[in-house]
Amino acid sequence: MEPLVDTVIEDDRWEGFGLPALATRAAEATFAALGVHGVTLALMGCDDAEIAELNAQFRQKGKPTNVLSWPSEDRAAGEPGGLPDLSGGDADDPDELGDIAIAWETCMAEAADQSKSPEDHVTHLVIHGILHLLGFDHIEDADAELMEETERRILRSMGIADPYA
Repeated sequence: MEPLVDTVIEDDRWEGFGLPALATRAAEATFAALGVHGVTLALMGCDDAEIAELNAQFRQKGKPTNVLSWPSEDRAAGEPGGLPDLSGGDADDPDELGDIAIAWETCMAEAADQSKSPEDHVTHLVIHGILHLLGFDHIEDADAELMEETERRILRSMGIADPYA
């Protein structure tokens, strides 16, 4: 069986932070809350320089950001505020949801600026990225409300405070 989260460390600070274990806990909580089974994803822990290159390449924004995601398929709901397709594969043949990248400097600066623990902030961002892989979005108001409430519910189940409060 493939690992739930295949974590690739491009910046050693993520290894010392414990990103692989944190990402697995975040994924387990997300999938349990949504009833998703038979899926895997890849997560890259990188620095601001690398994520700025990715942001320029894929979003035409040449600056660092906290987290980026690349879904392997479009799972979005047909109407604003609707649930995306949350079906998965099975243990022997899991569906690959896609890839996430997360940047060290931006995440740590945001956590400090928002007076949040780095672990709680990064957990929120990993969950946010996973929800994007699952087809959640925040462009339309109804979609943003659904995504934020889903994040709150998952974080609450992990004992983490509302990041939007």
